[in-house]
Amino acid sequence: MSAQSQFDRGHTDDLADFITASPSPYHAVASTAERLEKAGFRHVAETDPWTGETGGRYVVRGGAIVAWYVPEGARPETPFRIIGAHTDSPNLRVKPRPDFAAQGWRQVAVEIYGGPLLNSWLDRDLGLSGRIVLRDATTRLIAVDRPLLRVPQLAIHLDRGVNENGVVLDRQRHTQPIWGIGDVHEGMLIEFVAEEAGVDAAEIVGWDLMAHDVQPPAYLGRDRELLAAARLDNQLSVHAGTAALAAVAGSPGLSYIPVLAAFDHEENGSQADSGASGPLLGTVLERLVFARGGSYDDKARAFAGTICVSADTGHAVHPNYPERHDPTHRPMPNGGPILKINVNQRYATDGVGRGVFAAACDRAGVPCQEFVSNNAMPCGTTIGPITAARHGITTVDVGVPCLSMHSARELCGADDPHLLASALKAFLET
Repeated sequence: MSAQSQFDRGHTDDLADFITASPSPYHAVASTAERLEKAGFRHVAETDPWTGETGGRYVVRGGAIVAWYVPEGARPETPFRIIGAHTDSPNLRVKPRPDFAAQGWRQVAVEIYGGPLLNSWLDRDLGLSGRIVLRDATTRLIAVDRPLLRVPQLAIHLDRGVNENGVVLDRQRHTQPIWGIGDVHEGMLIEFVAEEAGVDAAEIVGWDLMAHDVQPPAYLGRDRELLAAARLDNQLSVHAGTAALAAVAGSPGLSYIPVLAAFDHEENGSQADSGASGPLLGTVLERLVFARGGSYDDKARAFAGTICVSADTGHAVHPNYPERHDPTHRPMPNGGPILKINVNQRYATDGVGRGVFAAACDRAGVPCQEFVSNNAMPCGTTIGPITAARHGITTVDVGVPCLSMHSARELCGADDPHLLASALKAFLET
């Protein structure tokens, strides 16, 4: 192992376990809740009355989770320190009527979710995961974590120009996975899912199911200094935020209320009741103010002093396409987290936010890098600008530099997850 691996690989090992256990946003929420429970946090329902008592709590809404720790002495106007992230990743999602056959092959009808690199889903062993909804309105998680589905690529003998012209995929015709051969009948896939879940198929009235790559995370490189895994965008940040919140819970002298907000549906615009554009975070923060006897003025004061770090993966400089990057901003793996900056507010970072996060990195002894897009390339976005605009709170966008973002399998520095978690912990506790 190389000399640079001086940081906590135990954190990265745990991230690998987290990703393996979290093939869908619903599983990511369950994995987060499990870690928070071990740290003393307790679940509260949105339909229950809330009190202003101290301690750690969390709420779950579908594929989203918001958790917080109220320290001793917190007042109604006490500000929040928020880590924002998202649980979803681009993938292939099962349609309402999934069963069909073509040329004797059994296939599953899927819809493309978010903006995946479609070619990365070809010729991969895919499992099936998500949640099912039963007739009594309860939900159950389902994870078929073994090779079940495959999107087969056309052989080069039938597409001689593919290496010169590139893979051109019709999003409807060329992305439907196979899962066997033979006849198909309506309800076949859900009958299989019901058997896997141990329920009667007649009891399943709804589902949110998706394909996932079953290849486990792995260290890569001569010195194992890289991590290859599915869903690094953005389960890496969810895991880091969870670790940071659990680490500061119960710390003496907290002058802020630390919060983790992991939303669903970031990859398709956040327009959902469990997304960053929805009311979930604002409702939770307001209820925490009012539960401690606060007024509207107290809420305004609390929000005015609140800062959010929006943590999402970013781009490392690509060695084969350096011209696609800004010539003076070229983040490298294991160089520490990046500050993501865009003056057109595709990222929410401004000078104040930069100062806050840079100071947190200094306190944690963590190096920090900066990312700015090439002016000729359109810039992606995050939950950061949505959070800043919706709630009127200072927000800074950060992340870990990766290669192959939105691929079925992404790549980052193996030390960077721990570096990000350390910086987030310093941000929460200061």
